[in-house]
Parts: sequence; structure tokens; C-alpha cells
Amino acid sequence: MRTTGADAGTAAVALTEAELDRYVTHAPTRGLLATAGAPADTGPLTFSPLRAHGLRTCAEATEGPLRLAEELRDRLVMGELLSPAGTRRGAAGRESILLDGATGEISTAYLHRGSAPRPFAPSLTTLLRFAAATEELAGLRGRFASLAGQYGVATATEASRRLLALFEEGTDGVLPPYWKATALIRPLSLLAGPGTANGLTLEVPTRVLEQEFGPGRMARFDEVDFPPTLTHEPTRRFLRDAGLPEQASVFHADTDIPLPTLTEYAEEESLSGLPAHADHLIRVGALAEAHSLLLDGRTGAVLTYADDDGALHPLNTDLSTLTFTLWLLHHEHTINTHLDGELTATAHDHLAAVMRETLGAVDGTGSEPGPGVSASSSASADWHYWTSLLENEASGVL
Repeated sequence: MRTTGADAGTAAVALTEAELDRYVTHAPTRGLLATAGAPADTGPLTFSPLRAHGLRTCAEATEGPLRLAEELRDRLVMGELLSPAGTRRGAAGRESILLDGATGEISTAYLHRGSAPRPFAPSLTTLLRFAAATEELAGLRGRFASLAGQYGVATATEASRRLLALFEEGTDGVLPPYWKATALIRPLSLLAGPGTANGLTLEVPTRVLEQEFGPGRMARFDEVDFPPTLTHEPTRRFLRDAGLPEQASVFHADTDIPLPTLTEYAEEESLSGLPAHADHLIRVGALAEAHSLLLDGRTGAVLTYADDDGALHPLNTDLSTLTFTLWLLHHEHTINTHLDGELTATAHDHLAAVMRETLGAVDGTGSEPGPGVSASSSASADWHYWTSLLENEASGVL
């Protein structure tokens, strides 16, 4: 095994003919691995297991104690699917990228869970092409460079069309669910542009929100609804002009009474263990599993508050990224309905991973623990509501 390129830490990993002889008979794959090699990381993939251990069969990689499906034992461990930012998976939670040395086909499987292999790409060459196209989209370069600085429905639709066309080249239009989800969902990060005019992170088109949630289903608030401690003017303006969905996925907006502070809400619900700045936290709605959705009235930051144990955690940077998140979660189900359930029926975890990547592209809240946020010493410092929600979806819970 050798590396190609100046930086041994990130260079491609090429294999010698002797290393390949034992495992790989598929001529195109042998040629690729012996010359250009496999890159260390590209897009959502890492080939670091190949760098660290060389070629190994699944049976060799698991050292025999696990009950591997017979069809997995002789497949070769090439790499892993990278976990999106904000998720923390041990070895048992990582999905391996596998090569069939005889046919060149690529599949994935959770080796430590005893799962069956799932199709991922017809060849290693195609897989690297998929990953390269995904990276180009993320950086708006190469074949997506002309979309840089453009946002909106038309831009997201065009990016999706281009990515889908790139994926379908040479595949007869048959895509594994992971790449279909990537083509349909990842470009949606281009829907909302930067909020240079509204003072928030994003400029989410009101028309798009109303189309998604239904006419008259966006709850807008009046000045009389705001407590005096809601002083962040961009947040006040967003609640007045754009509003929040009355009902969206796991969120339900408070529309019947003026927005209460956490102190007022806690008194009404007989809750205790409030943070010191509870008067500056405003409840705007409820999330599933007894969580309140709060605003920091001074900064506009969006947080979750667990009614049962008083744990306080970051949720979104502000109301614009919250609204985009709610839109994306709702739109995911719209897309899946149009595909007759094809995505979630076959790959909950792949769809959820693409969703987390898309959300992370527009709002990194939750990727890093927030300092001094939790009011409960027993609360996990790195817990994040949306990440937990999507990981439950990945497990088929939702």
C-alpha cells in the first residue's frame, strides 16, 4: 500500500498488485486501486479504514465473533459513511462501505449489528463520482458554480436537477435511496438566502412557507403579544411579518394567549428549577415529548426546555433557521409521499443522514455544545433536539 500526493494524512491510498491479488479480481476496480487509489475522505465518505488496515474481508475486520450474513463474509471493507456533524457514533453505529472484489459492486452494511448489505453504487468509480458531485454542490463550484449567490425555489430545483442528472449518468436511472435522497433534499439548503435585510441568519420566502403549510396557517403576532423582555427587534419583526407555522411536524405554536415568559409559564404549570434568566426566555410553542420552544428575548436564539427536568438546550440560531428547519422536516414527508414512501421504506438512516447534513449547511447549532445552557446537571451537554429526532427517524421510530 502506498499514498499518492504530498500530504500523507489526506492523500489517496493506492494498493500494490500483490495486495490486490488476494482479494480483487474485477479488472476496472483493480486498475483504479493500483493507480489513482481511493481518497482518504471525499464528501460523505471516508476511506480511512483502508488506510489504517489495508484490504480486509468483513470476516477479518470483525475477527469472527459476530454473526455475519454469509453474503457479507467475503466482501471487502473499503471505508465508512461519515456521520453528520453533531452526531456521535461509536464503532457499532458506523456504516461500512463494502466492495465485492469479483463484481466491483459497492454496498453498505452495519457490521456490528449483523445487518444485510444494501446497494450503494454499481462500482467504485461511480461511487467516487457521486461523492465528487456532492462536494461540488456543497461548495457551489465546478458544475454548480453558476448557482453561487443565487437562492430560492428555482435555484434549489435547478441544483437538484443537475445533481440528479449527474448521479443518473451510466446508472440507467436506478439510484440507491441514499443518493436519491441526496439529490432531492441536499439542494434545498439553497432555498433561503442570507438574511441581510431582516437581521437574521436567513431570508425564508414567506410564499414558500404558506405553500408548504397551507394558506392562513402561518401564525403572526401583534405587539400586544410580546412581553417587555422580548427586546430583539429582528425577532419581533419576524414574528409580526413572517410568523411561525401553527402546526408543523412536532411543533405547535402558542396562539391563544400573549406569549409568556418562562417564569410565567412555569408558574402556570407548577414547574421548578428555572434558569436564572427565565424572565428573558419567552415560550412560543411546544415540541413533542414535553419540550417547550423558547426564545432568548435579548438575542433571538431559539432553545428547548424540558418541562419535566428543566434541561435547557440550544435548538436553532434564530427564528429564520427554526422556520427553515420546520419547513424542511415537513417537506421531507411531502417528497416521500410523492415517491410512494420509497425513501423511508428502504433507508430511514440514509434519509435522516441527508436531512442532518442539509440542516447543518444552514445552521450549525447543535453541532457544538452550547456553553452554560443546561439548567440540569444531569442533562447531556451535547444533546440536540433535531439531531435526536432524526436519529430516532433513522431507527424507524418516527
